[in-house]
Amino acid sequence: MSDYKLLIGGKLVDGAQTMPVINPATEEAFATCPRASKAQLDEAVAAAKAAFPAWSAKPIAERKKVLLAIADVIEKNAGELARLLTQEQGKPIGDATGEIYGAAAFFKYFTMLDLPVKVIDDSANQRVEAHRKPLGVIGAITPWNFPMILLAFKLPPALLAGNTIVIKPAPTTPLTTLKLGQLIQNIVPAGVVNIIADANDLGGAMTAHPDIRKISFTGSTATGKKVMASAAEALKRVTLELGGNDAGIVLDDVNPKEAAPKLFQSAFQNNGQVCIAMKRLYVHESIYDEMCGELAKLADAAIIGDGLMQGTQIGPLQNRMQYEKVKEFIEDGKKNGRVIAGGTVEDRPGYFIRPTIVRDITDGTRLVDEEQFGPVLPVIKFKDAEDAVQRANASPWGLGGSVWSKDIDKAYALADKMEAGTIWVNKHADLAPNIPFGGAKLSGIGAELGEEGLAEFTQLKIINMAK
Repeated sequence: MSDYKLLIGGKLVDGAQTMPVINPATEEAFATCPRASKAQLDEAVAAAKAAFPAWSAKPIAERKKVLLAIADVIEKNAGELARLLTQEQGKPIGDATGEIYGAAAFFKYFTMLDLPVKVIDDSANQRVEAHRKPLGVIGAITPWNFPMILLAFKLPPALLAGNTIVIKPAPTTPLTTLKLGQLIQNIVPAGVVNIIADANDLGGAMTAHPDIRKISFTGSTATGKKVMASAAEALKRVTLELGGNDAGIVLDDVNPKEAAPKLFQSAFQNNGQVCIAMKRLYVHESIYDEMCGELAKLADAAIIGDGLMQGTQIGPLQNRMQYEKVKEFIEDGKKNGRVIAGGTVEDRPGYFIRPTIVRDITDGTRLVDEEQFGPVLPVIKFKDAEDAVQRANASPWGLGGSVWSKDIDKAYALADKMEAGTIWVNKHADLAPNIPFGGAKLSGIGAELGEEGLAEFTQLKIINMAK
């Protein structure tokens, strides 16, 4: 039996099977996780469906109280949750703690929103109202890079809108989410929140389930396409937050010493395992050499280690599959560019790779054209800023991007030409719960966060009355 349980219909239950959870810093199993069967998935959906009428009928003020109670229990257990998150995900304990408190803050934010009836027309002849109604059962599928904060993109707005939910965390990082289920078991009415775990074998059944009305998925573009295809049979609503290959463009008036630490953080936060990390950096030729040198210094100075150890700045890659992929990208960088920092695998247990800077590389190589999702940054030289924007836009992805310059007007003009869901100026990967977030092109469909993100969990209903 596992110390962790599934949450189905308000009860903490064992899985049909169990599976080990690996600490990526040691490559050893440190816990056993329950693994749900298809029958248990069906039970979770049935429980959510049964709970929907009563939950959706509750006044929104009552639903807000539940969200605030969840935020409170997350904060009260932040230490335990953060340690568990570091053990299963690998990130430094300080970053894990920030993620836990951030998740609580996102729950609190959504309690400040409402779904008022909007009057479109109230004339002599008619009154037309726009209502936002809940959809029903939501299926939420979360990834392994930010298990808690990305759950907080989905769970609070889903519940606030009056939906019930079935949550499926990534198989390599299920424990923090299951622990949250244990903590909220007696806070949320039975069946409103259900949490299962699988070995990547229930996604298809979940997305095709006839009683799930919407899938909210964060993950790779390849899997996102499968989710969309599966959801098409029942015309399920989908929100897809998928991969990215975010470009940063640094103009010639930027001071490399000042900008390099911000650029480095933009690329290597969470070991580069961030959908909106800066994954390719275009630098003007006049400051190219100096910028490469500054980035290399930062990479060489970074402290790599177990996330539970004090002083660790960058932990391991989260899983062996990603570790092997990143090693392939490094080999591509060595073949098509020049590695000036990192490029080495740490000689110890764990999925450790030193942060790697690759210069003298250009578009048309794997490292530049694909999403590496790891601690490797290609730095590409450019002469003309308009050309750099065209090269950035040539990617099939369009999640985010950034422009760096002392001339805000010039940076804004270039940002306006970049094709992505979010473009930052003189910063990168800055998210807040009140700012909508979503991708263009192959980076996704729909929006999360903000009022727009809440609306995605509702059905627009028009009431049109003659007078």
